Amino acid sequence: MLALHLLLPGSLADLTGGTGYDRRIVGGLRAQGHAVQVHRLDRGFPLPTPAALAAAELVLAGLPDGAPTVVDGLAFGAMPEPAARHAARLRLVALVHHPLALETGLSAAQAAALRASETRALGHARRVVVTSRSTARLLADYGVPAARVRVVEPGTDPAPLAPGSVGGGGALRLLCVGSVTPRKGHLSLVAALEGLAHLDWQLDCVGSLMRDPATVAALRERIRALGLRGRVRLRGELSCTELDAHYARADLFVLASRFEGYGMAYAEALARGLPVLGTAVGAVPDTVPAEAGILVAPDSVGALHQALARLLRDAGLRRRLAAGAARARRYLPDWTAAATRFAEAIPGA
Repeated sequence: MLALHLLLPGSLADLTGGTGYDRRIVGGLRAQGHAVQVHRLDRGFPLPTPAALAAAELVLAGLPDGAPTVVDGLAFGAMPEPAARHAARLRLVALVHHPLALETGLSAAQAAALRASETRALGHARRVVVTSRSTARLLADYGVPAARVRVVEPGTDPAPLAPGSVGGGGALRLLCVGSVTPRKGHLSLVAALEGLAHLDWQLDCVGSLMRDPATVAALRERIRALGLRGRVRLRGELSCTELDAHYARADLFVLASRFEGYGMAYAEALARGLPVLGTAVGAVPDTVPAEAGILVAPDSVGALHQALARLLRDAGLRRRLAAGAARARRYLPDWTAAATRFAEAIPGA
C-alpha cells in the first residue's frame, strides 16, 4: 500500500474540474487502502507570491525521504526551484491537468514565463500523470520523455438518462457547465445566440461566478445588450444534487471551451445521454465521439450560431445525437479504475 502525499492549491472541496479529479482520486485511493495526506497550498498558484512559494517549499522540506509526493500541476509548474532542490530525495510526481501556458486570458509575457517555468519543473518529476492522451502529446514540447508520462483519465459516475423537458410544453433547455472564465467561452456562446431569440429555448449556465469577475461582468453586459435577460441564467456554483437536477431537465449540453485538458463536464453530459455541442479543442474530440455531438472551431461565433440553429430546430438531429451519447456512455471510465491506474503510476508502487 502507498503512503502518498498530495500538494494542491486551495481545498479538495473546491468545485472545479481539476480539484474534483483530485478529490475523487484521493477518495478512491483511500478506499483501496492507501494512505493519502493532503497538504493545502496557497490559492494564488500558478502565480504565487514569494511567501506562498516559500510556504510550499516548507511543506516539501517536511516530508520524509523517499516519500511519494504528488503536486497538482497548478502549483508544480510554478515551483521549478523547489522541485530541483527536493527531486533527489522525494519521489516527485507532477499531476498535469493541462499546461499552464494554455490557460486563456494570459498575456503573452505571462504565458511565456509559465511555459518556461513548467518546462524546468517537469524536468525534475520522476513521473508525470496527465488526464488525457491529448495532454500527453502536448508534453513532448515540454521536453518530457513519453516513458515518464502516464495517462489516467477521470472517471464518470453512472447516471440515469436525462428525460429532458421536451414534451412538457416548455422551452428547450440548454445547459452549460463550467466556471465563468475566459477559457470556457461563455462570451462566444452568448454571442452565438444572437438572432435565435424567436426560437423557444432557455440557457442555464452553472459554474462559479467568483473566479474571474471581469469576465462575469462582460458576460452580464453582453446578455443585457442582446436582450437575453430571462433567457440566459447564470446559476453560479450549485450542489451536486442541484446540478443533477439541471442535467435531468436539459435537452442539449453546450460548452464553447477554448481549451480542455479533458473536459469532465462533457463526459458528465454523455453519461446522461445528452446531445453535445462543443468545440474541437484539446481532449474534447477524444471524449465526445462524432455520433454524440457537434464540435466546432473555438472562438468561431458564426459556426457556433449555425450549429445552435440546427440543433434548436431539428428534433431528429437531437434524438440521433442523444442515441449516440447513450451508446458512448457505456465506454466512459469509472473512478475505481482511475484510482487503480493512478496508484500504478506512482514510481516504486
